[in-house]
Amino acid sequence: MNIFGMGLPEMAVILVLALLIFGPKKLPEMGRSLGEAIRKFQEASQEFKTEFNREAEQIQAATRPQNTNSESDNS
Repeated sequence: MNIFGMGLPEMAVILVLALLIFGPKKLPEMGRSLGEAIRKFQEASQEFKTEFNREAEQIQAATRPQNTNSESDNS
């Protein structure tokens, strides 16, 4: 199991340190807060990607050459 470049032993050490520093009562509350912050960050990131792609498509559509009738009449 490898998450964020850390294996199971590293995660266990971090969990033990967190328990020692914050205590077992405070840890679930901190986990919820961290999960909520990560979710909000992911939502904002997705919104940014969507808006960026929409703008890129509009720019590409505006810069595409347009076929005009005068070009086809010259044939």
